[in-house]
Amino acid sequence: MADFFHRPYQGEWKFDPVYWPDPDAMIAELKAMGIELMVSIWPTVDRRSENWNEMLEKGLLIRTERGYRIGMDFQGNTVHYGAANPEARTYVWEKAKKNYYDKGIKIFWLDEAEPEYSVYDFDNYRYHLGSDLEIGNIYPFMYAKTFFDGMKAEGQEKIINLLRCAWAGSQRYGTLVWSGDIHSTFESFRNQLASGLNMGLAGIPWWTTDIGGFFGGEVTDSSFHELLIRWFQWGCFCPVMRLHGYRDPLKPQFGTSGGASRVSGVDNGGWSFSDEVYGICKEYLPLKGKLRNYISTQMKAASEKGTPVMRPLFYDFPKDEEAWKTEDEYMFGPNYLAAPVMYESVQERNVYLPEGIKRTNAWNGETFEGGHIITVFTRDGSIL
Repeated sequence: MADFFHRPYQGEWKFDPVYWPDPDAMIAELKAMGIELMVSIWPTVDRRSENWNEMLEKGLLIRTERGYRIGMDFQGNTVHYGAANPEARTYVWEKAKKNYYDKGIKIFWLDEAEPEYSVYDFDNYRYHLGSDLEIGNIYPFMYAKTFFDGMKAEGQEKIINLLRCAWAGSQRYGTLVWSGDIHSTFESFRNQLASGLNMGLAGIPWWTTDIGGFFGGEVTDSSFHELLIRWFQWGCFCPVMRLHGYRDPLKPQFGTSGGASRVSGVDNGGWSFSDEVYGICKEYLPLKGKLRNYISTQMKAASEKGTPVMRPLFYDFPKDEEAWKTEDEYMFGPNYLAAPVMYESVQERNVYLPEGIKRTNAWNGETFEGGHIITVFTRDGSIL
């Protein structure tokens, strides 16, 4: 449902009546089902927006030093709001509050947080606090602050919003970062592990990926099914588990306005690929549920002490030389060592067990002494 709002800002930030003629009733119905609706917002303002002139005159938009004033040309000529400007942050929040927050939306998907430009002439973009070259990296930080400050002022205590980008200190504004629009390949999959570990060490514990990657992935392709399953299994041992992607073959365009003005990827639920894929995904979801209290405890530790939820082996075993060299496994909190399978057609892999502690295979209860490498078979190898 959030995808219906996943587009540049052409009017006020509000529900599209084409899809939701009675948003209040929809939100109430979802809440009754135990579902919290997340609304996706972009920071881009289209020249056709009813608020364009006001924001332009008040200096609430990013400026260009030369040429036509434009930041992106995706679905229209757009410019990003000036998140570094406190007046712009207040203006945008008031719009979001009126049209979303006051209707019961308490969590936001703040996309396009880098921000992304159609032409990357960084010297051409000027923010409220200086040139993009000088302070451009604070944009996602200030974007998160826009909504955090507004939600906090409304008395909300537990604040978290999903962003596509972050900067040093973003965690103080309830930022849950996902690794962006990545490719649906095993190579990309492996990159995510490195990304997650580095994010944790940088002090940002709320982190996730698009399971299966975002770009690519044919829903009937068995090789993609393998990638999706491996990624889904790994998602159980990530701080947040998120299935999202732009799958092939694309759906035809079904409208002419808003989110319907372009084609969309096909369905991407766990049940959308095959009975085999669905059966495995359905098996792992309860596992994630069982880890919920454990993850909450680790998040509390991250909040109070800065301890990453997922971290390299050397974090827990600093005196183990081999732990400093191991890059394809990690600790998920203090209790679980995770060694995901991240290569195609692999049915077994080696796992290094840090010295000084005994480990138990979570699937069969077999125990091993630490300080050496063991070979383990993947649980679903025969199915794949």
